Amino acid sequence: MRIVRASELGSYLFCQRAWWYDRQGYESQNLAELAAGSDLHEQHGRMALASGCLKTLAYGLVLLGVVILSVVAVQALLASLAEPVF
Repeated sequence: MRIVRASELGSYLFCQRAWWYDRQGYESQNLAELAAGSDLHEQHGRMALASGCLKTLAYGLVLLGVVILSVVAVQALLASLAEPVF
């Protein structure tokens, strides 16, 4: 039994005739468009990865801000408790 890949299913659902030509070994006539599409997908992948990294960095900076704010608040509280009350 032959393994069917998800990309092959997508190709079949998009255009059964193109899928059949591919199975018969016919070479595609629009190689330039296929290459441009592959380049576009690679660019999108890089942008998605960069977006994920920036999101992680943003969460880290927010967490750092909360920690710094907490430390400053605790220091202010301790300083107010250390002052003598007259």
